[in-house]
Formats: sequence, C-alpha cells, structure tokens
Amino acid sequence: MLFDSHAHINDERYKDDRHEMIMRAYEGGVRWILVPGASLESSVSGVALTREYEFVYASVGVHPHEAGTMDDMTLEMIKDLARDPKVRAIGEIGLDFHYDFSPREIQRIWFKRQIQLARSLDLPVIIHDREAHREVFDMLVAHKAFDHGVIMHCFSASKELALEYVNKGAYISLAGPVTFKNAKKAKEVALAVPLDRLLIETDSPYLTPEPFRGRRNEPDYVRFVAMTIAGIKGMTFDELGEATAENARKAFGIR
Repeated sequence: MLFDSHAHINDERYKDDRHEMIMRAYEGGVRWILVPGASLESSVSGVALTREYEFVYASVGVHPHEAGTMDDMTLEMIKDLARDPKVRAIGEIGLDFHYDFSPREIQRIWFKRQIQLARSLDLPVIIHDREAHREVFDMLVAHKAFDHGVIMHCFSASKELALEYVNKGAYISLAGPVTFKNAKKAKEVALAVPLDRLLIETDSPYLTPEPFRGRRNEPDYVRFVAMTIAGIKGMTFDELGEATAENARKAFGIR
C-alpha cells in the first residue's frame, strides 16, 4: 500500500507507454499517485489524468522555473483548475536559486501569490526549494502557509531545518536521492523526522533511485525509497509503506 506523493506521470517521456507504466506501479502496490503541476499546461494535463485513473490525484501550480510566464490570467486559470475535486494541493511552487531560470524577485512575487491562492482555497502547498532554504521557510511563515498544510517535496536541506518544518506541522517528502550511497544529509533527515511526518515520492521521471539510477524514473520505483527509509528507521517495508501512505492521504485529504 504505497503512495507516490509526487510523480510527473504526464511528462512527455511517458508518451509511448504511459498506461503500461501507470498500471505497472498499481500492480506493484502503488495505490495512490499525486501528479504535481509545474506550469499551466502541466496542471491541465495532470488534472486530465485524474479522469482516467481513479487512484490518480493532482495538484496545480507554477514552478519557480516558470515564474516568468505568470500573470493574473494564468493565476486565475490555476484557481479554476484547483476547484476540481481531485485537485488536492497548490504546487509545486517555491524558489529555485540554483538555476535562476526566472529572476529571483519574480519567483518571490509568484510564490507569495500562489501561497495566498492556496490559503483562499484552504488547500495545502507542495514546495520546491533549491538553495533557498531559509527564505522559503520564512516566506511560508510570513504568509501563514502552515495553517493550511505544507508538503516539502524532495527535501534537500538539513535535519535541523526539517525538524523546524515538522514543528510547524509540515510533512517532509523524500525521493530517490535517499537511496544514493553518498546521500548523508538525506539519510540523516530520514532518521530524524518522526514517522508521522514522512512522505515518499519518486519525482518521476527524475531522480531515479538505486538500483536504476541513470534510467527514466517511474512510480513503481517508489518501493526502493520505502525500502531504504525502512532500513534507516529500523522497521519493515510494510510498516513504512503503510505509514507514509496514511500520512499522504491525511496531507491531501484523501479517504
């Protein structure tokens, strides 16, 4: 009973075998998949996938890489999509100071406005944070995002910051990098974060876990993330899978 809490299964890399890939995950025990939005286009296609598969849910939003494409009309269209009953969050939104594909001030403006949108709809936010750790946290606090729920996608900061998030009621999601041999920080986070605040994800088609690192990722591989974290926390695969699935269902309001 696994929940892949972040998988871009609407990505073009699945165009030739999307159905087979989705069913392979389901038959492998992945009972829920959440497809995050990264642009208006991917938000639309993610919501469309929820019509085809009962166990697929979506979030809608615009990634910091795409913040330069945002305007009031785009935000209004995201808002309209968010009213769909299978849309369970706004995201992935946040700040990315590694690539700076959009100017930082533009990223900040649209991060704030999408947090405000989530608050107006009483939806949680799914956060992308790359090399902007303290600023992301401070913005989430300043704009009261924690009142409605925060999911930290593919968490890459320290265990100390992870526990600050946990103390605010956030969920910490870990992906394929936790399986890498040199992933000391991710393993420390996995050990430190209480079980009831952990989620697992693939971020498919990216961040493929061992032993398939270097290939296209897919939701079926979330089990390798679960296996690794279970070993770190000294529990069984089934215990870890069931706990993180229940956490994700709570985070996204799925019963």
